[in-house]
Amino acid sequence: MADTRAPAPRLRSLDALRGFDMLWIVGLAALFRQLAKVTEISWLDAVSAQLTHVDWEGLRAYDLVFPLFMFLAGMSVPYSLRPKLERGISRAGLLAGVWKRAAVLVLLGIVYNDGLQFEFADQRYASVLGQIGIAYGIAASIFVLTKTWKGRVAGCAVILFGIAGLQLLFPVPGHGAGVLTPEGIVNGWIDRALLPGKLYGGSFDPEGWLCAVSAAALTLGGVIAGDYVRGWGGPSYTAASRMLIAGTGLLFAGWLCWQFGYPPIKAAWNSTFNLLAGGICTWLFVVFYLLIEFKPDTRWSFPFEVVGMNPLTIYLGARIISFPEVSAFFFGGVAGRCGDWGVVVLAAGVLLIEWLILWYLWRKKTFLRV
Repeated sequence: MADTRAPAPRLRSLDALRGFDMLWIVGLAALFRQLAKVTEISWLDAVSAQLTHVDWEGLRAYDLVFPLFMFLAGMSVPYSLRPKLERGISRAGLLAGVWKRAAVLVLLGIVYNDGLQFEFADQRYASVLGQIGIAYGIAASIFVLTKTWKGRVAGCAVILFGIAGLQLLFPVPGHGAGVLTPEGIVNGWIDRALLPGKLYGGSFDPEGWLCAVSAAALTLGGVIAGDYVRGWGGPSYTAASRMLIAGTGLLFAGWLCWQFGYPPIKAAWNSTFNLLAGGICTWLFVVFYLLIEFKPDTRWSFPFEVVGMNPLTIYLGARIISFPEVSAFFFGGVAGRCGDWGVVVLAAGVLLIEWLILWYLWRKKTFLRV
């Protein structure tokens, strides 16, 4: 029987959550850190402590910012590729487009890491954008090549078990198997052998080859979630409740791995981290989904949506433009008269300027996409 459901509308909750996530990257985390220093309020100190990465093992809120973006990137895949499949565009053509986009992201990541300076010996080739590109390429390819959610879940399982097997069982030369340290983990050994240029972590790179492949599991989890939500054609409490159950299952599985001696390591993007991050990302999406999709006149999410519809623009813009200097130009006089609160004024100014630029681009319907 033919599917007679109307095309699913754009998920405002997806845009809003992506914008919420991006704001922590481009200035909101810095604002909270400054507030904690100035006020010395205990709960702000606790929040500020969560806005730093763990050194190696463990999990803090800030460790979830990048994974959440990748999960949401996966969720958008069915909304962009499913209609093309339904229109009869060949899978080969879609795969070519997927890997073209992946290649562009890898190149943009090299540019982001000062690639235009042409200092090839000191160039860092791995990057956040490169990892997004490779993980997106793998996850989107699996989506195109499989016809059911079962095939995609199987793809996730293959990646998760494969990464865990390599990290726990592969005998790294000079260290042995199951040595989960920056020097002894298999990620570092592969990066030192196969990744040219400079490694961000010295002996390993947190966006290296194995990390990018592993991150594809989380991105593919987003693909599965996005395709499931899209399939309902509109807001559904049933979809939300089932996703909460799935997220709980992922958290429980990650907790079990941790208890059995395989801790979450974000820098190595191991399978335990994928499971925990996948569960939390699913829960976060459901919260935004419930708060936004069931109330069409919701206004509070608009500032987040403006950011979430242009994430690449603000990510690259924050690298190219010194927004702290721009903020000092416009708000330095006010900040100078605010005593200790001056740093808070300047941090808030950065966010305001960034948002106004994105709002202007939104008004002009100008969005940077690859």
